[in-house]
Amino acid sequence: MKNVRTENWPYPRWIAHRGSGKLAPENTLAAFRLGASHGYRMFECDVKLSADGVPFLMHDAELQRTTNGKGIGGELPWSDLSMLDAGSWHSRHYAGEPLPTLKNIAAYCIRNGHSLNIEIKPTPGTEAITGQVVAEHAAKLWDTAAVPPLLTSFQPDSLEAAKKAAPHLPRGLLLDTLWKGWLETALSLDCIAIVCNHALWVPSTVTQAKSAGFKTLSYTVNDEWAAQRLVDLGTDGIITDRVDMFNPVQ
Repeated sequence: MKNVRTENWPYPRWIAHRGSGKLAPENTLAAFRLGASHGYRMFECDVKLSADGVPFLMHDAELQRTTNGKGIGGELPWSDLSMLDAGSWHSRHYAGEPLPTLKNIAAYCIRNGHSLNIEIKPTPGTEAITGQVVAEHAAKLWDTAAVPPLLTSFQPDSLEAAKKAAPHLPRGLLLDTLWKGWLETALSLDCIAIVCNHALWVPSTVTQAKSAGFKTLSYTVNDEWAAQRLVDLGTDGIITDRVDMFNPVQ
């Protein structure tokens, strides 16, 4: 697999947040299919580890918001997590939708030629091991794929572990504030991208990031004026919930 640091940026500008934003139960295969039906060819998802080390898709540490389970997802084995209903909370149409593993999502994306942004979302206290295991699995799953997944995280410890486990996979540092040393940290982690809250991108920060060789991505952009501002700034990627509003081929 080629290292995309030395290649042309292989990812599209428009990225569907958690599969298809709020139109389907987030981080499920159903959401990916709906996002794809709107023309999206790159998706963002959150990946954490079960108690027995299976990478699976979920944003929250706790199960209650997006499944019929209770407690901390990362404290349960995959045999229990696989039985949960991850669709009924959204609507009756999706009742019974299961939690997918990273392997499930990889198979769907690779077979359909879609790209993936994997946000490493560790259960608190498991930052390093989650980064390591997710990167190891991603490296195997995408071993022969033309375009590797982009690994991102708010947690530098997760990205450092991912770097050690699979140094050839591209990485991006997620930021909700521009904390002291953000640029130096991204450089030390050999990231290729900075993924910011979209309000943080202004001419000076875009210039800083691009001058250091980074691609500039934004989350979560759901208004036309915000998207146009980012396009005008020359940023490289837009993560959105509004797959029904933005045309991904524009």
